[in-house]
Amino acid sequence: MSNVVVVGAQWGDEGKGKIVDWLSERADTVVRFQGGHNAGHTLVIDGVTYKLSLLPSGIIRQGKLAVIGNGVVIDPWALGDEIKRVEAQGVSITRDNLRIAENATLILPLHRELDGIREAAAGKGKIGTTGRGIGPAYEDKVGRRAIRVMDLQNLNTLGPKIERMLTHHNALRRGLNEPEVSGEELHGQLAEIAPTVLPFMESVWQLLDEQSRAGKRILFEGAQGTLLDIDHGTYPFVTSSNTVAAQAATGSGLGPDKLGYVLGIVKAYTTRVGSGPFPTELEDEVGQMLGERGHEFGTVTGRQRRCGWFDAVLVRQALKTSGVNGIALTKLDILDGFEEIKVCTGYELDGTKIDYLPSAQGAQARVKPVYESFEGWSGSSAGARSWNDLPAQAVKYVRQIEELIETPVALVSTSPERDDTILMKDPFED
Repeated sequence: MSNVVVVGAQWGDEGKGKIVDWLSERADTVVRFQGGHNAGHTLVIDGVTYKLSLLPSGIIRQGKLAVIGNGVVIDPWALGDEIKRVEAQGVSITRDNLRIAENATLILPLHRELDGIREAAAGKGKIGTTGRGIGPAYEDKVGRRAIRVMDLQNLNTLGPKIERMLTHHNALRRGLNEPEVSGEELHGQLAEIAPTVLPFMESVWQLLDEQSRAGKRILFEGAQGTLLDIDHGTYPFVTSSNTVAAQAATGSGLGPDKLGYVLGIVKAYTTRVGSGPFPTELEDEVGQMLGERGHEFGTVTGRQRRCGWFDAVLVRQALKTSGVNGIALTKLDILDGFEEIKVCTGYELDGTKIDYLPSAQGAQARVKPVYESFEGWSGSSAGARSWNDLPAQAVKYVRQIEELIETPVALVSTSPERDDTILMKDPFED
């Protein structure tokens, strides 16, 4: 059996939650390895809807171990609220099914405040952050002034660490005409929240190494999408972490030789939340129809997603930077009933045709999509669980997508329900 890494291959919101939940039944451990509570997964299980942000999707499944890796930035207050909300839905969360990396960075109230202050000050230049402190927390991590989970064990030693952090943050706040943060107040906040996190603390790299040696099946759950990667995404309109599959190793402590099969989640059309380039965006009735049919609102923010046709150029590029072995194509049923479906197969940049998205911000804003039109289908693909259940043109569309993105389709999802899935290749099988 192989371990599996699941990553989004667009701008997030591809339907990873359902696929991870579907795969988690075959896994022993589910690991989050990057991002924070700025990303959300919606699971529908036996008619019950669960909305998760920090907790790995495997937490819903009995007998599975959910792990939050060191690559995640953790807001302990948000985590506490999420645990209470999920427990209220009948899910028991204890050390038996949840572990948190001792070296994971904490998101503090001052990070959330700074996120909002800077976005407000940026005006038209704002990036479209969720305002949850993700970026500022990662900045403190690489600036070597972060407070980490393990620091909550020894509250008496927090003083110098808080002082070092506030030397930086209070200088910023003075420059932004904001009141300074009190070290004593921050220390009190951390002391109060410590019992929420410490019961789950673990040396995750050791835990995963032991599980790997014991032959346990590990599922790595990516958040957001490859096009939001800090290095390979549409910079600067990206998140503050690496979202590509290679981060599963760095963000968990398990070596890259143990990662196994990489599954990219791809929506049958394209959506994006927030600012940034979007070559195939539709600002007409077709885009509105895709949004309404697909219920395209952010799980975390509630913001309406921008919608457009499938962009094979971007997806192909994302699959290559993540080393994807196969894709799960989601929301195929949303395209039911369209007489004509368009797919972007290339770009035009300043009069020249290209087959990739350039890295420069200005060039990304100027590219124009080159479309190929495909015949739609009148039948329904909703709820299909085999190829024979799909309209012939829907099958043809999937096969054409495979050719354009140069990657095979391993699964097709035809509704939010976990069992409405067509399986061609089990990612856990070598």
